[in-house]
Amino acid sequence: MQLTKTDFIQYLNCPSSLWLLKNNPETFLEYKGEFSLFLEKLVREGYEVEEYVLKMFPDCTDLKNVLPSNTLEFIQHSGYYEQVALKTESGLYARLDIIEVHEDKSITIYEVKSSTSIKKDKTHNHLKDIAFQKYVAEQSGLVVRDVVHVHLDKEFRKNGEIDVHDLVIKQNVNEEVEEISEQTILEIEEALQFIQKETIREDQCDCLMKTRANHCDTFTYFNKNIPEYSIYELNRLSQKKIQLLQDMGITAIKDIPADFELSSFQELQREVVEDEQGIRDDESIKATLSKLEYPLYFFDYETLPFAIPRVEGFGPHQHLPVQYSLHTVHENGEVVHTEYLASELAPPIKLIEQMKQEIGKTGTLVSWYASFEQTRNREMAKMYPEHADFLDDINVRTFDLMDIFKKDFVHRDFHGSQSIKKVQPVLVPELSYKTLDVQSGTMAVDAAERLFEMTDETEIKELRDQMLEYCKLDTLAMVKIWEELK
Repeated sequence: MQLTKTDFIQYLNCPSSLWLLKNNPETFLEYKGEFSLFLEKLVREGYEVEEYVLKMFPDCTDLKNVLPSNTLEFIQHSGYYEQVALKTESGLYARLDIIEVHEDKSITIYEVKSSTSIKKDKTHNHLKDIAFQKYVAEQSGLVVRDVVHVHLDKEFRKNGEIDVHDLVIKQNVNEEVEEISEQTILEIEEALQFIQKETIREDQCDCLMKTRANHCDTFTYFNKNIPEYSIYELNRLSQKKIQLLQDMGITAIKDIPADFELSSFQELQREVVEDEQGIRDDESIKATLSKLEYPLYFFDYETLPFAIPRVEGFGPHQHLPVQYSLHTVHENGEVVHTEYLASELAPPIKLIEQMKQEIGKTGTLVSWYASFEQTRNREMAKMYPEHADFLDDINVRTFDLMDIFKKDFVHRDFHGSQSIKKVQPVLVPELSYKTLDVQSGTMAVDAAERLFEMTDETEIKELRDQMLEYCKLDTLAMVKIWEELK
């Protein structure tokens, strides 16, 4: 049975989930779902960055169509090679992005990533990733001289034609990989043995002891007895406390003992599980809303974060504002909706200028997770100083509607989240994203990427309408939630 570097990282996160993938792929896919738009975007970005990086390696020979069993025959001469497939007798498989074969036949491995740093978190452990590839190369009979991590320079800003030498950083990670090499080899061998097992315990997995953000894709398959309002929904509950509760046999919030130490917000969550109406601090909410000044501008950006920037002045993965929706609520109750969607990839000058026409010098801007909009405004203020006064001013006047749901309004059906996608169905159930063609932020990013590549006018109009409808619902939902709170 074959073990790839992707498999290996999955094993480190949850061995049981990898076992299910290898031994019962149909069930794995049933629980994991389809390949997400977000993952598709990551794959596209990876290919795009790799194409740029290849410009740094002259006369690089492409081996993507060479079988692993024939690879060694094709790398006998010094030079650069890409898409180098290797497979060991034990079943380890790696496809090296780029290698350099030196005169003495030793090699340097270049691992290309679309990130702006060497990631070391559990989900994207680049060093473990490289250590795996180095081990496969050595087990295939190659001598590895150096291992190099190639990533985007976060300080890079597009200014005319992109020079790949300015865009990327090549960082030797020999020492870092050597430090984890022995442990990684043990883990690789354990993974190989684990996936070969005929049976494993399928009524739970190691993720039971982890926070919700670190659960594997197949958590619900292995842990079918987890109740609807589980301890994993408690806001910022630490792994240590999860383990304490699990040791007590507790998975439901309602079963947590009264003397178990929780934060004040977690205490509210425990109380609210038995209360279908939720818990509100009406006086605090009233006081907060009374500070908002009319007109109220309910505002939301949609952005495009390109790995390789396509617009002047922008850097890798920097969000390019391409769209906004604005619902303006006047003191007399009148509600006016306006919107903007760029017609081409360009500096967001027109977007800012239209905002200036529609947002007055007085009144409160209302956003959800407002730090996102405020960060975009700060970035644009720095890039376009002629608009800095306006952008700085609206930042000062911005209120985050989500803050109310961090302390003053808790409902069990928010499931421990303050996302508008969790709050809106509870407070304003008559609105629904499910009827839209674009239903989430990830889908909006995907739609925008496609929009700016389209040439058919009919298709362009159809997709623009879908994107405008989605963004409009985001700000309309805020208006309706605000009305419900009032």
